[in-house]
Amino acid sequence: MQVEIIFIAILIFIVMSYNGQLSIRDLINDNLFIFRKLKEDDWDFYVRAKYGDSVSPDAIFIKRVRNGLMVIVVSLFFFLNDLSAIKILVAFVLGFLIYKMDYMNIKSYYKRHIFVIDSMLPYYLKGIEILIQHYTVPVAIGKSVDDAPDIFKDGLHEMINEINAGDDSINPYMNFAKKYPVRDSMRMMRLLYRLSLGSQERKQEQMIMFSRTISNLQQKARETKYKNRLDKMESKTMSMLVSTGAGVMVLLVLAVMQMISF
Repeated sequence: MQVEIIFIAILIFIVMSYNGQLSIRDLINDNLFIFRKLKEDDWDFYVRAKYGDSVSPDAIFIKRVRNGLMVIVVSLFFFLNDLSAIKILVAFVLGFLIYKMDYMNIKSYYKRHIFVIDSMLPYYLKGIEILIQHYTVPVAIGKSVDDAPDIFKDGLHEMINEINAGDDSINPYMNFAKKYPVRDSMRMMRLLYRLSLGSQERKQEQMIMFSRTISNLQQKARETKYKNRLDKMESKTMSMLVSTGAGVMVLLVLAVMQMISF
């Protein structure tokens, strides 16, 4: 009887959703300000790190919330015949785990590609050196946006818009660094801001310092990448040696046991 009740309840839910009488999407949109409190601070950055500007972080976030709510509703249907506080809690825990799963997956993607992503900003700044020699820093950034990595384009547009709106403080640069918390982003944005303040007479001297610092950051990223690659190779070698040693020990034990049996 319980299976029939669950089947009918799910069928009613599907029919009402299809007819628009019950809409998870409307529920989310009407209460989006509440669900946003569940959004992780680094969610937007991780989405941009993986997809660039081709995907909206908010759109994927809404899908996460919808999937979590669907799991809660379906779980409650299964517990409908014998509903209790513990089972309601289990349903919400399952929904929360499904909600968190996408975040953990996209975060693991960042960790797997951390060296590539972290090196994007130094290489981008290295690439606009020539433009900065001929234009002011804001103009140089504006001209470089089309050639910038996709992950940074949205933030670069926002930074330029803030500067063009009259904000000549360090805030637009720091806002960019907070939006893209890659390694040394704060330091690199401070360097860029100081370069924008420099007089024309000292520009060449500041450019040399800027270029040298960015090159050092690139070298640091390469060294870290190679070090981690070496550590990974050493770890695999050690695992292989341990496995081989364990296999040899098992064979020796088996051989000794066989000799004893004779």
